[in-house]
Amino acid sequence: MDRLQTITLALLQGITEFLPISSAAHLILASELTGWPDQGLAFDIAVHLGSLVAVLAYYRRDCAAFAVSAWGGLRHRRRDAQLDLLLKIAVATLPLALCGLALRDLVANELRNGWVIATATVTFAFALWWANGQRGERELLGWRDALLIGLAQALAIVPGVSRSGITISAALLIGLSRPAAARFAFLLAIPAITGAALMAWMELPADARGAQLPDLGLGAAIAGLSAYACIRLFIALIERIGLMPYVYYRLALGATLFMLLSWSIH
Repeated sequence: MDRLQTITLALLQGITEFLPISSAAHLILASELTGWPDQGLAFDIAVHLGSLVAVLAYYRRDCAAFAVSAWGGLRHRRRDAQLDLLLKIAVATLPLALCGLALRDLVANELRNGWVIATATVTFAFALWWANGQRGERELLGWRDALLIGLAQALAIVPGVSRSGITISAALLIGLSRPAAARFAFLLAIPAITGAALMAWMELPADARGAQLPDLGLGAAIAGLSAYACIRLFIALIERIGLMPYVYYRLALGATLFMLLSWSIH
């Protein structure tokens, strides 16, 4: 990878990880437009770790409260609202973890192609449009809500769906307010990104784990900073502008992908 590829892909990952527009779709678009070689597993791990640091930094108070509540629950068998939320995050993460493990080979060998990504990009634009029409007012979610959002999140193993997009859509459809839906979706990103990075690390050859550290560090830093900025901006604007700008963007992106893929086979 040259420096331009490192910076561009890290920015794409950071910007698209938390916006409901699919990071996978943007990475394939970059590859189609530039002809760059595959960035490699080590780089994928680095930029995902950068995104993880960003969401941990933004929700640092929640994460600290989770740690305190979990310790209190273990030591004193005491449950509070923060521990309940932490457990609901665990419940919502379980379907994604199970599907990711069970279908890992299918995703890697069959679903990670341009036509699937383009189709998912367009299809789930309409799911986002439907969810945008809901005006929920609830700030708290129940156990059934957490499970339903988790089942929706499991669809994100299909490249092009967008993990943040499908979880925010599901949360809005069950009646959460837009800020509450975005908050829960982004908190769910913490175990999701952690699990994906750990799985990728285990697949990484041992002799590649210390390679290209300067480029990996640069990619992680750029992805982390851009992801943090996107989280702040999205949370600040979601109540005001809703999700329709992302619907239009996904439709345009999907059409562009279909066009590029059609040209590539002629």
